[in-house]
Amino acid sequence: MSKAAAKKSAVKVRPSKKTVTAKHASKSRKAAPKSTPKSVAKKTTAKKTDLSSVKKTQKVAAVRAVRPVSKPAPAPAARQPTQDESAALLAFERAHKEFARGRFAESRNQFRILLDKYSQVSEVAARARTYLTISESRLRTESMLPKDADSLYDRGVIELNRGEYVAAQEMFERALKREPEAAHIHYGLAATRARLGSIDLALESLQRAVDLQPNLRLRAQHDHDLNPLRNDPDFDRLIFSNPS
Repeated sequence: MSKAAAKKSAVKVRPSKKTVTAKHASKSRKAAPKSTPKSVAKKTTAKKTDLSSVKKTQKVAAVRAVRPVSKPAPAPAARQPTQDESAALLAFERAHKEFARGRFAESRNQFRILLDKYSQVSEVAARARTYLTISESRLRTESMLPKDADSLYDRGVIELNRGEYVAAQEMFERALKREPEAAHIHYGLAATRARLGSIDLALESLQRAVDLQPNLRLRAQHDHDLNPLRNDPDFDRLIFSNPS
């Protein structure tokens, strides 16, 4: 072999840049890891979040289960009234019964006795003072009322015309105690009870009035105070039927 040929064989052939770049690119492709899709990453994160929330819920439930249930405190026992309180209550009940019956003089006396004995029982004493005041007021009113039946009837008519039906009823009832066979007072009481809506009692009073004085039927046929009774068949029978 000639020297020139030996030199040529001794010179190493260098690879071109393009070849080196291509080889490097193929290696980098092999070495690069595969990228994870975004949807898969989201699902993985969601699963981790769900697992963590489940664990937290389980822990909270376990803690609650361990906590002891507190029992409600027992209600305090009711205080028993003292001997004076019990006696004061009984005395108040007796006096109040007289008051409810309209016996104001008797109720006044009993409330006064109660206050003399049991003024230290503050709650009962306060109620007794209230009823004592009312009893005394009613007694003063009674003292100013007329005493005879005719004057009480006139006062009842005035109250009826004013629309004070409760006061009118009281006047007519007081008048009847003094003169129980007065037809015109029974009639006034019937009109008052009709205005109050006491239909049955009004019909009873009207029946008594026309029994004592039959010509009151004519007056009743046109009396506006008796209008609440006109739809009742007993009223028609009583006023418009011929008396037997």
